[in-house]
Amino acid sequence: MEDLLTYRYANPSGLVKKAGKEELFLSKYSEIQKNTDAPCFFWGNIMNPFIMARCLITLSNIVKSSFNMSPFQMALLKDPIVTAGNERVRFEGFSHCAGVYARVDVLPNGLDGEFLENGTTNVDFNQPMLTALGSIRQNEKVMLSIGQKEVGLHVDGDKTVERKVPLPTKWIKGLSTVQIYLSKAEKVHTFNRIQTQQLFRGIPKGQVRNDYYLILRGSMPVFSPVKAANAICIGGLHRLRLLDPLLPYIDSMQVFPHPDMQSTTWQLYFGNICFSFSLSRDSWRGFSGEGAALDSLVDDMPDELIDVFDKYAYANQAFNPTLFAMEENIDFKNVDNLTGRLAAMGLLGFDLNENQFFYRRLPFKLSRIMSLNPRLKNAEKLIESGKVDIISNSEGRIEARVEGSGVRHTVIMDARGERCTCDWYSKHQGERGSCKHVLAVKKIISSDR
Repeated sequence: MEDLLTYRYANPSGLVKKAGKEELFLSKYSEIQKNTDAPCFFWGNIMNPFIMARCLITLSNIVKSSFNMSPFQMALLKDPIVTAGNERVRFEGFSHCAGVYARVDVLPNGLDGEFLENGTTNVDFNQPMLTALGSIRQNEKVMLSIGQKEVGLHVDGDKTVERKVPLPTKWIKGLSTVQIYLSKAEKVHTFNRIQTQQLFRGIPKGQVRNDYYLILRGSMPVFSPVKAANAICIGGLHRLRLLDPLLPYIDSMQVFPHPDMQSTTWQLYFGNICFSFSLSRDSWRGFSGEGAALDSLVDDMPDELIDVFDKYAYANQAFNPTLFAMEENIDFKNVDNLTGRLAAMGLLGFDLNENQFFYRRLPFKLSRIMSLNPRLKNAEKLIESGKVDIISNSEGRIEARVEGSGVRHTVIMDARGERCTCDWYSKHQGERGSCKHVLAVKKIISSDR
């Protein structure tokens, strides 16, 4: 049975209507509280509340969707995560299957208020709140408060208390993988509203089982089932229909593929609001199972370095590794390792517009996050049981034997990459992260340096 982390809120979130204006309050919960005296993270006006409401409703629809799960699993609704800091607010979440990641960024010029504290929390979107968001009109004044300044949902005298919801641990694993993919993605296309709308009209009806490719025919982008030069490969193309409600309002769309096509990210721009939408390689593959973060967890990292970063990041949500290394007088290589490790732990997100990481203070203890990688734990068991033998390690080539269940696997790492004789490698060819045998070898080599 999948692990669940249950949030229990002291107060509800809500949309409060009074004195001719509406104020949105998002309740917070955390296992780790640093500044409990702050009334909230952010308090102020949203400059474009109509678009923000449309984006949050779309985000909620993504969170409720699934492309490989049973109706029973889909009945367990989950809710987005919100981060406030660095003069912006971010809402993010996954589909149930964790194969679709979405984020709503309200940028600095889209906010008129005060950041009282930087922080991250989970957000409860119950149906009455979604209904209230759907009723927000153009040019209507809406105030946003992230925290506990006020509670309750009041619309025409009605009050709604939020639900207590479980949060699946696969979200934390998904956050780590998708940020690593995003940090490697590069912008390939920019389309205007008309180009984007025409492109989406070409999505076939029903579930698309085969790969499709984004190509250009003249100046017009199209989706084609036939691969062409410089085409962007998209698995589970039908998942893009989740963006349909937003297309009438966009200014433009940009496309960021992963270099190995392990994901594609579609960013919609609405002036001072950006909506990011990332798809896993296939509709049956969730980001939580890709294993892209495992290599970043091989090297041990001193707790003191993580503590230094934690204090730094709490005061500055944006994370620039070079600046951090200079300010804290830390070796650049150690900072690179720290960046990869923190991203692997779900503590760093990646902003494609700024081309830099940002820190999210997840409401989880670090020890809990580190327990979510079974392949790495199995690799450590292999080492502890003495089942890993390094045969040779010279001239850039490593060969090892690792005992499995009734068989000895051969692991080779050289300039061509890493290879293993196990079934996992034979099936995935390294596309879904290293197998436990390769990870075990890497940990031993790393500890011997």
